[in-house]
Amino acid sequence: MIERYLAIDLGAGSGRVIIGELEDKKLRITPIHSFPNEMVNVLGTLHWDVLGIYREVLEGLRICARRCTTAPVSLAVDTWGLDFGLLDVQGNLIGAPVTYRDRRTQGVIEPFHKKISPERLHELTGLEIRRTYTLFQLYSMVLNGSPQLKIADALLFMPDIFNYFLSAVKKTEFTHASGSQLYNATRGVWDDEIFAALGLPKRLMQDIVPTGTVIGSLTDNITSQTGLKSIPVVAGATHDTSDAVAAVPASTRDFAYISSGTWSLMGIESPKPIISDKTFQYRIANQGAAWGDFLVLKNITGLWLLQECRREWAKTKDYAYADLVQMAESAKPAGAVIDPDHLDFFKPDSMSAAIANFCRKTGQPMPKDIGEVVRVILESLALAYRYTVEQLEDVRGRKIAQLNIVGGGSQNTLLCQFAADATGLPVYAGPVEATAIGSVLIQARALGRIASHEELREVVHRSFSLDTYQPKPTAYWDRAYGQFKKLKQG
Repeated sequence: MIERYLAIDLGAGSGRVIIGELEDKKLRITPIHSFPNEMVNVLGTLHWDVLGIYREVLEGLRICARRCTTAPVSLAVDTWGLDFGLLDVQGNLIGAPVTYRDRRTQGVIEPFHKKISPERLHELTGLEIRRTYTLFQLYSMVLNGSPQLKIADALLFMPDIFNYFLSAVKKTEFTHASGSQLYNATRGVWDDEIFAALGLPKRLMQDIVPTGTVIGSLTDNITSQTGLKSIPVVAGATHDTSDAVAAVPASTRDFAYISSGTWSLMGIESPKPIISDKTFQYRIANQGAAWGDFLVLKNITGLWLLQECRREWAKTKDYAYADLVQMAESAKPAGAVIDPDHLDFFKPDSMSAAIANFCRKTGQPMPKDIGEVVRVILESLALAYRYTVEQLEDVRGRKIAQLNIVGGGSQNTLLCQFAADATGLPVYAGPVEATAIGSVLIQARALGRIASHEELREVVHRSFSLDTYQPKPTAYWDRAYGQFKKLKQG
């Protein structure tokens, strides 16, 4: 018998409504509605168009109601991390949520560290210090005397907002809570010390529920608008990275994953958070994984660099990603490397100019054409993966045997081969739709159709093919890595 599940997968660049069909422990994924999700600049502040996204979600539910001969058994929402909205006492959204790329968090880290030191904050939360975290977004509002905080009754992260719109229930799921820097990673609660330092009440926060909790059902309002019958709303792994890693079809315990898209989220799995002087030094984070484990990972700026260059180049010619990869493959080895995480690349007016200027400032040859720019980006990402492999092996005390790349970046054949060559590890690429796959199969496990995480990964392996890239290390990669380490450590 076929069972259908709905995955509402909302990324920081696009959103999709996807049907997953599970039959005889094999899964098919069918996107039925896709739409762009772009930041909106209003008087210099970058917002998310949350009501526009919600309108598109409803359209996806209408399409599902028309297309499906039998109704889905449940649905789940996942989104990117960090961002949030505030509700007033009547349950109304107060303004449009601000994006993590907005400039409001500039200069807020130092004043907060007068209250809690960076080392203590890492000890409490298991996260690295990064101004995009929810903590620093909130603190920027405190410092600026935001009137929203004065009338706020509840804080909802982005997936919580859509779960609330769909079910009228306010909850926060574990994987999203753990990535906010408001959560105590060892005690499993909203942290008293952090909220005292913020000067905000913990009552703003919602109860934290485990991954796979059925939090409610579609409301009558939703069913009347969409024609879909009332089905359970599952708080799956609401952070998209945790969904994607749940679906990694790894063949060994000693694997590292890269959830590759706008960001490259690279890490290992651990039953408990790993928090030490080394994880603080390496800026390694501990984010919740499905069913209570932890993802010990690095947030590496990923294909954002290429996406921004492509957006810039589209003003004169709209290049397909495949065309850009082919141009990079034809270009000579870059001879220059960049640090993808450097602040110069966070939100420049021109990404290609920022890359050229970085090369000039660091005494390296500047890329001469589009193919060379793309090659600099992809080679530098591969070197960042090698750098991170060494750090992850150091904090865990065990070698990594293979890399599994999932998500959109797994389609970039040149990046996957560069990753294998730079790290000296075999790379297994796919599935592309790992986030949606994880969302669907976590729902199936929550409802008792899949017995364990091991069985979940077996379903993925049975249902989707992988591409394999064997390493071809050369002296070039060793020289380039020496350059890269100087940038990171200099």
